[in-house]
Amino acid sequence: MSKKINREQAKLILKKMLSNKSLFIHCISVGLVMEEYAKKLNENKEEYFITGILHDADYEKFPNEHPHIIVKKLLSLKENKIAHAISCHYSKWNVLCKNNLDKYLLACDEITGFIVACTKVRPDGITSLKSKSVLKNLRKKSFAASVDRDEIHFGSKLIDIELGIHIDFIIEVLKKYSDILELKT
Repeated sequence: MSKKINREQAKLILKKMLSNKSLFIHCISVGLVMEEYAKKLNENKEEYFITGILHDADYEKFPNEHPHIIVKKLLSLKENKIAHAISCHYSKWNVLCKNNLDKYLLACDEITGFIVACTKVRPDGITSLKSKSVLKNLRKKSFAASVDRDEIHFGSKLIDIELGIHIDFIIEVLKKYSDILELKT
């Protein structure tokens, strides 16, 4: 269990570092997905949630230094495991994923954001969203063009979960928390 910072302290860090509402909601959504995976894996829910919500905390103000600012802050708080997971949540940074926390953060980040983007173009939002629709949108390079499709596929392989199953799991988590995440239903 994370003894240095708890979820409320992590939320305060996030609020201090971010003002962009959609990025804030992205961080919370990744935190909630991570927490649900922790339950499924019998891992530390608090640690997974904190890692998820803080993974992009420095992106808005320091995009060129991301994730080094938040990693440095976490290291100063003796949150080495969380700091490492955040330092390797994008494969092209070439920082080795050592454990499930690292792997699941990488596997959940891009795809969670992509799924949220899919809900924005649907009349009923997330209500009837299925992995088939998400996978179809993934094939359209023009849809959410900034999302790294290779990273999504790499993440799914990293955690050894078929992409459609991974997407369905994330959709169910996002549905469960649709009010908090302000997702259209």
